Amino acid sequence: MIPALEAAGVRYAYPNGRDALSDVSITVERGTKVALVGPNGAGKSTLLLMANGLLRPTAGEMRLHGEPFRYDRRHLRELRRRVGLVLQNSDAQLFAPTVYQDVAFGPLNLGLSEDEVRRAVTGALAAVGLRGFESRPPHLLSGGEKKAVAIAGVLAMRPEVLVFDEPTSALDPASALVVMELLDELNASGTTIVISTHDVELAYAWADRVVLMDGGRVLHQGRPDEVFLDDGLVRAAKLRLPVVLEVHAELAARGLVRSGEPPRSVLHLVHALDSTRPAEGHGAVLLVDAGRALPGDLDRLCRAPGVHVGAMGTAAKALAESEGVRLEFAAGVIDRCLLKALLGEDSVILCSTAMLGHVRDRVAEFEARTGLSVEVRDPLQAG
Repeated sequence: MIPALEAAGVRYAYPNGRDALSDVSITVERGTKVALVGPNGAGKSTLLLMANGLLRPTAGEMRLHGEPFRYDRRHLRELRRRVGLVLQNSDAQLFAPTVYQDVAFGPLNLGLSEDEVRRAVTGALAAVGLRGFESRPPHLLSGGEKKAVAIAGVLAMRPEVLVFDEPTSALDPASALVVMELLDELNASGTTIVISTHDVELAYAWADRVVLMDGGRVLHQGRPDEVFLDDGLVRAAKLRLPVVLEVHAELAARGLVRSGEPPRSVLHLVHALDSTRPAEGHGAVLLVDAGRALPGDLDRLCRAPGVHVGAMGTAAKALAESEGVRLEFAAGVIDRCLLKALLGEDSVILCSTAMLGHVRDRVAEFEARTGLSVEVRDPLQAG
C-alpha cells in the first residue's frame, strides 16, 4: 500500500544557513496515528510545516500518496485541502469575528456554494462538540474550545491527513484528554493523524508509531515499545522514559511482576500485578451505539446498580447529557472500563457508530496481550 505521507531525505536550512532538518526520512502509513517526539528544537514543527507545504525542503522531497509535492499555487491549494494543519497556538489560527466565519474560511476559498459551506461548517462543529457556538467570538472561548474551533476549521476542508503541532499545549489535563479522544475518533473514521509532542506519556500510550527526533535528525522510528525501551536513546534525546515503564522496571526488579512484555498503560501495569494473584471472574463491557439508543435503553442500562458508565465522542456525550445520565468516565474510557472488568464489575460504553470497531479492537488487543477474556456485547442487539 502506498503511504499517506512521506519525507524522503529532507533537509531544511534557515536563512542563516543553520540546518533545522538534516536528511530526514519518515513514512506515515494510511490510517495510522504517528507521533513525532523530541525536545524543543528537535525539528518536529518544521517537519509538520513541510507536511502542509508551508515550508519547502532545501533538499529531498515530500510526498502525498506517493506523489511529490508541487509548490505552484494550484497544487499548494489542493495539498492544504488534503493535509490539514492545526497550529500549536490556536490564537494564531483564529482570526474571524465569529466561530462560523472562522470555520467557513477554508470551504469558501474552495469555491463551495453557500449551502455546501453551511453543511461543512455545521458538520465540523458537530464533530468537535461545538454545535451552537456559531455566533460566538473565538477570542472569548476557553483554550480547549479555541483548539476545537481550529480543528473544526481544518475538518471543514475534509482532509485525508491531519497534522497537529503540540495538540495538548497550554490545555488543562481534562481539555487535553478531550482533544486526544477527538483525534482517536477522527482516526477511527479513517483519517491519518500525525502529531508533534515532547510528552512521552502521551506518545507512548496513544501512537501506533513513534518518530524520535533531536537536533533536526531522526534517531529512531518504530512501535512505541521499540522506541521507548531504548533507555540510552531516549535519554540522548533529552527525554525520559514513560513513567509506566519506569514503574514496571522497578516492580520487576523487586520480583513483584514478571519482567515480560512492557506495559503500554496503567491498565497493563495493573494486570501485571493482578497476574500474581489467583484468577477471578471478569466483568463485561456493554457497548452501546449512541445513534441507536433510545431514552428507555439508557434508563435500563446506565442506571442499573453497580454499573459504571463512560462515553466516547461528542455525539455520545451529548446524548448522555440530554438524558441526564451521569458519566463516571469521560476520558480514557476503554482502559478504565477494562480496569473495572478486572475487578469483576460491568461497564457501559456509549459511543458513536464509528468508534464501535475501535473499542472492540482495543479490547481484542488487551486480550491478546494478557491472555484474558473480557466479554464485549451489544445489549441493544441482545434485546
